[in-house]
Amino acid sequence: MKKIKPMLAKRVEEPFDKEGWIFEVKWDGYRAITEIENGKIEIYSRNGLDFSASYIPVVKALEKLKKNDLVLDGEIVALKGGKPDFHTLQDYHKHEAQLVYAIFDLLYLNGKDLRDLPLIQRKEKLRKILPKKDNILLFSEHVETHGKKFFETMRKKHMEGMMAKEASSKYLENVRSPSWLKIKNVEEQEAIIIGFTEPRGGRKFMGALVLGAYINKKLTYIGHSGGGFTESELKEIVSKLKKVKTETPTVKEKIKINSLITWVKPVYVCQVKFTEWTQDGRMRHPIYAGLRLDKKAKEVVREVAEKALPKIIRPDVKTKETVEISNREKIFWPKEKYTKGDVIDYYEKISDLILPYLKDRPQNLLRHPNGIKDKGFFQKDITFSVPDYVEIKKIWSESNNSYLHYMVCQNKETLLYMANLGCIELNPWNSKTKHLDKPDYMILDIDPDKNSHDELIEVAEETHKILNLVCEDNYIKTSGKRGLHICVPLGAQYTYDQIRPFAEILARLVNKRLPKITSIERIPKKRKGKIYIDYLQNRRGQTLASVYSLRPAESATVSTPLLWSELKKYDPKDFNILSIPERIKEKGDLWKPVLEKSIDLRDSIKCLEEHFHLE
Repeated sequence: MKKIKPMLAKRVEEPFDKEGWIFEVKWDGYRAITEIENGKIEIYSRNGLDFSASYIPVVKALEKLKKNDLVLDGEIVALKGGKPDFHTLQDYHKHEAQLVYAIFDLLYLNGKDLRDLPLIQRKEKLRKILPKKDNILLFSEHVETHGKKFFETMRKKHMEGMMAKEASSKYLENVRSPSWLKIKNVEEQEAIIIGFTEPRGGRKFMGALVLGAYINKKLTYIGHSGGGFTESELKEIVSKLKKVKTETPTVKEKIKINSLITWVKPVYVCQVKFTEWTQDGRMRHPIYAGLRLDKKAKEVVREVAEKALPKIIRPDVKTKETVEISNREKIFWPKEKYTKGDVIDYYEKISDLILPYLKDRPQNLLRHPNGIKDKGFFQKDITFSVPDYVEIKKIWSESNNSYLHYMVCQNKETLLYMANLGCIELNPWNSKTKHLDKPDYMILDIDPDKNSHDELIEVAEETHKILNLVCEDNYIKTSGKRGLHICVPLGAQYTYDQIRPFAEILARLVNKRLPKITSIERIPKKRKGKIYIDYLQNRRGQTLASVYSLRPAESATVSTPLLWSELKKYDPKDFNILSIPERIKEKGDLWKPVLEKSIDLRDSIKCLEEHFHLE
């Protein structure tokens, strides 16, 4: 199972009309992801809470779809008087309410990942697989362009509001995207229960819930609600809250309530409807609507609607989006006095050239926020919030036995954002997200120890000779330090498992010809100062510095493509942050064939056998 973290929406104040947008009902229920695989059904909340036992009628209805493997996104709602009612959903079986699973997106279908398809195409596929008439499984209909009229209909029907979605939008997991917007007809707020007051008059159990939310990362009081409860709900809530009582006030501010407060740990979240926010940040006339067992307290922030439509950042379109840059003057190279700003300016200058080598590839971020004297650290799993123009891809990691969230550099804004994080060096995968097991090129990393420059060149030339005999297309670049990278284009035609033995044979042949100065031993102590021919880079998830990437090394060197004719006379320090833009103007992109060509692996292996009498 994939355990999807759903795409989220930003809130805006006013409805709007816009071509290229669709408008849907904003359902008043629990967001629910469904996965069906090999006949097994799982349905869970945005935080992975299992809904199967709680909403058995929905699970039974989903059995009609078991002939497909799929992932759905939608919302479980309870209908009261024909309209969704969140309060009724809490005890739908007691109210004999009609449960509905309003489904608005299809993310996977029979092994195909649909998340990069435009939303409107995903919905077309969804409509085709859902039953045409079903009391529980409901296709969430939409209208195009005319959002204002649709919102007015929602208002007249006293519905919660509407969703506005860009028809061409991709599905971005766990991202609050400006491509999806929500416009509310009723003021609502998720609230953390931080305490409760003593009961008054004839009421039992408690008087009101004391409520909070995070504002600027600080848990803050936002009001108290004494309305909306049934007597059974009062009893149930107090029973839960007494188990998490605390003597310490949950918030530091003084709260003006004419009743004794029993403080509780910030564990439980509820839904509240109210009329408006007061000037001092309190909800006016808040009415309890029900517990939200699908939300974690740490996620609850005071929700503020944007007054204007946010900008839509499309990865394939150049934008003028401002990337927030910090500490431009921080020194990254103490000797040369190059700064963080110099790194950002370099990548901005060459962005059009380097982006084709980064696009659609997961990044292993190597961050040096304090410059090259700092050891730096790798970061694969992006768990922090990122701007809307940054794409995050969830990829299963065998070694971690979990999904990791990789950054994917799709545009100049993301490139500069990475540089601002302290990514002097860029480390993309050899394969793209659409074919993670099929690399676009094979790499032999020629890694010297204390060997002379002449010995390094001798090894590279010997490798070149062998490759010319077996596949002709091979290219070379500096590592940006002392080493060299020799590359063979593959065009994503072969898997890592197919190409790695080929790389190993090549490395062994070079080692056999130059045994005194080369080694294929992985452990440095066993190499005894020889040049290491590393073929193990040809594995899923392995990375090397990208072509045209800066390196956190003296002179701010750059991993630079070479002509084979330049090999004997090159000096790595000549290719640096200052010289590369000019070299590109003079030579063009020498690495371009790497992404355009592909060897025929069968022919290459046949040539190996013929020339070197391999068994």
